[in-house]
Amino acid sequence: MEKMLDDRDRMHKEWKASESKKSGIFGNRTKKDMIETNEWMQRIIHKDNQIMDELKMLSEIEKSEITYEKNDYKFISQKQEREIGVLKRALQEKDEAIKEKGSDKRTYEWTTFLFFLSTAVLGFMYYKKVKAGR
Repeated sequence: MEKMLDDRDRMHKEWKASESKKSGIFGNRTKKDMIETNEWMQRIIHKDNQIMDELKMLSEIEKSEITYEKNDYKFISQKQEREIGVLKRALQEKDEAIKEKGSDKRTYEWTTFLFFLSTAVLGFMYYKKVKAGR
């Protein structure tokens, strides 16, 4: 690209030089001078078209790269959303398991308390029976 711009700059200088060329009688421009100037202008226009084509191609490449990057980021974000969903479900299952364990612990505590209470009542009743039998 840089070489093309340098070529165009060189051609522009050549065109300027041909524009100021006056090889005719009394310092006038001849038909040959004008044809040479027009030929330089055509070369400049052709080089400009090449530069424009190169810029269009670079633009298309850049658009393609941006599209690929966008798709990559979209894929990554979707993957992370799925992973977040899995983690949320796992967390919810763990919360439910903790609640269930807490419920089991309560049941165990109540069962232990009732066993202790019934043992104490039966022991007291046995003690009264033994005391009464003496």
